[in-house]
Amino acid sequence: MVSNSSGQMAGARFVDPKILARIGNLELLARNVVDGFINGLHRAPFFGASVDFAEHRGYVAGDDIRRVDWKLYARTDRYYIKQYEADTNTNFTILFDISKSMTFASNGVSKLDYGSYLAACLAYLAHRQRDRVGIITFDEDIVAHVPPSAKHFNMVLHTLDQAKPERPGHLSAPLNKMAEHFKRRGILLLISDFYDDPDAVLDAIKPLRFLGNDLIVFHVLDPQEINFDFNEASTFQDLESGEQIPVVPQSFRAEYRRLIQEHIARLRAKFSEQRIDYMLCNTSEPLDKALSSYLSSRQKLARVK
Repeated sequence: MVSNSSGQMAGARFVDPKILARIGNLELLARNVVDGFINGLHRAPFFGASVDFAEHRGYVAGDDIRRVDWKLYARTDRYYIKQYEADTNTNFTILFDISKSMTFASNGVSKLDYGSYLAACLAYLAHRQRDRVGIITFDEDIVAHVPPSAKHFNMVLHTLDQAKPERPGHLSAPLNKMAEHFKRRGILLLISDFYDDPDAVLDAIKPLRFLGNDLIVFHVLDPQEINFDFNEASTFQDLESGEQIPVVPQSFRAEYRRLIQEHIARLRAKFSEQRIDYMLCNTSEPLDKALSSYLSSRQKLARVK
């Protein structure tokens, strides 16, 4: 990492959630966070571009004969060109939960805002590396769909900016519908608070995984949803159903923490079984932590291929 004289990462002021809450321009935010984050990396964390062999295609006039696979020619008597990942940049699509529960915020930054910051940063990173970017927002159904394209970065940002949490969330129906949009393999980044049974979540995601996509999950939670540090007895309202429940925090805290940690552990285990990368994102923590986890996971996936 690049550091300043005080030891802070260069651009650190752009990754503090409280600062991010006051930044309205997603493109400016993404540029500053990403550029500040990767300036000090020893190697570029490419999404799809690499020198790894991808596939063959038939030779056409004008192709560089140095890329002809002569061993394959000897076996088939036909000319084939070796293609590499750099020739076939990746489709990078964000699947973004914009259900009403994503509006919760105890520290000034809602889960929806934090997820938007993450999505904008990663879309910018993919775009500057010439991957095709797209986004699907959803709640109980698909709300907006921008298909992956090298020209769609601004449309992705516009979709994030216009996201309005208006309905309850339900993963199964929209994710099943999404499967039909991903005939070509790519990288899918799913951002949600996952208020659903882990088995139901996995069943909803399996169709996307079985198509051969690299699936990465960001589980976004508010710190109070993790720690339940409320002190005064009060009435808590379900943001999606509107149901109100009176709670005395001191008598419920230990049980709540046990249940939420059990839920997180089950999700992590379920995703791990399917070789899906899972990251828990706390909205009180800087974006660089989530970005670091993401890029580290990409390197692990690249070694598995």
